[in-house]
Amino acid sequence: MTAKPIWTIAKVLDWTKQYFAEKGLENPRLDAEILLCSVLKCQRITLYVHFDQPLEEHELAQYRGYVARRAAAEPLAYILGSRAFMKYDFKVTPDVLVPRPETELLVECAAKLAGFIDKPQILDIGTGSGAIIVSLLDMIPEAHGTAVDVSPGALAVAKENAANIGVAERLQFVRSDLYSALPRDAVFDVIISNPPYIPSADIAGLAADVRREPRLALDGGADGLNFYRRIIAGSTAHLKDGGFMAFEIGINQGSAVAELCRSHGFGVVAVRRDYAGIERMVFAAKEGTTYADALLELAK
Repeated sequence: MTAKPIWTIAKVLDWTKQYFAEKGLENPRLDAEILLCSVLKCQRITLYVHFDQPLEEHELAQYRGYVARRAAAEPLAYILGSRAFMKYDFKVTPDVLVPRPETELLVECAAKLAGFIDKPQILDIGTGSGAIIVSLLDMIPEAHGTAVDVSPGALAVAKENAANIGVAERLQFVRSDLYSALPRDAVFDVIISNPPYIPSADIAGLAADVRREPRLALDGGADGLNFYRRIIAGSTAHLKDGGFMAFEIGINQGSAVAELCRSHGFGVVAVRRDYAGIERMVFAAKEGTTYADALLELAK
């Protein structure tokens, strides 16, 4: 009788790396390691310290399932059920966009500006997993927030994240297409959004795993600017005097979104680059705002 092959950590990772590379995945070795760490419930360093450790049959079975899903271009975060963002692991499902590292800078900058406002009321439009608003409320204990999304599945995920991180009592959730379901007299100190901003024609050219994320969270219309137009136009009824708006933007959208803000009376506008030097955020407020200098500093 032929003995079953022994699949050690090293052997499994080497095989998976080659398999993922053949499937065209961008980071085959890293993906293999992250999935195996999830199965073994360990840190990545453990894989190298115990490279000759054989896997149990149940571990191999779970890992094979993960590998098949990743090879089919399912996002890692959906397979694992979570994504690290700021200080926490946020639950993610196929109902929400996977939080990205560059959005952390949006949160950090918005928190800095919100620090100039006493007990800020924050509106997060298109909340998805809730990563932005939940992180802001965690960073600003005196803040309260409203999270809106058109997707009931996304709101369910955001509610769970808010509860897990301990900010649910300061956050209300509204199923709404932007402002449509909010009370007419609802006003906020901060309106923040990472809206869909991919031009419709560009969706087909995105990486296969990105295309598995909700199209509602990706498609920004013909030029990618549809949601910025609507959010900025509607802000005149829902942003307090002395408040500010904060947006994540797509590549080469900085000038267009900044001009949209100026055309609606926001005379203090800053376009902020991410750590890769790409224009990634726009912040806007009315002239005379007490923290205008701090806002403009964000562009430097």
